Amino acid sequence: MKGTAKSKYIRMSPRKIGLVLDQIRGKSADEAFVLLDFINKRAVSPVRKTLKSAVANAAALDKPESVKIVKAWVGQGPRLKRLKPRAMGRADILMKPTAHIQIEVE
Repeated sequence: MKGTAKSKYIRMSPRKIGLVLDQIRGKSADEAFVLLDFINKRAVSPVRKTLKSAVANAAALDKPESVKIVKAWVGQGPRLKRLKPRAMGRADILMKPTAHIQIEVE
C-alpha cells in the first residue's frame, strides 16, 4: 500500500533539507530511521517526523521492514520578508525561506 505525508511551511532552507532527503531516498524505512540517527543536521527532525507519518499512513505497520521510500522531495515555500534597519534611514530586506517536504512510501 502507498502512503504519503506532507510537511508544509518548515522554517528552513529547501537546499538544507534536500541534503538529508538525498541520503534516505530509495532506502527501506528501517534503514532510513537508523541513518537519520547518525546524520548531524538540523533538518533531520522535520524529515524524521514526515517519514514517520508516511509509514503510518501506509497502513503497513505489521511489516515495517517491507516499507520502502519511493519518492522524497522538497519544494520551496513562501519566503518571509523582514526589514533590517541600516545606516541613514535605509532598510535591507531579509528573506527567510520556508520549505514543503513530501515523502511517498510503498
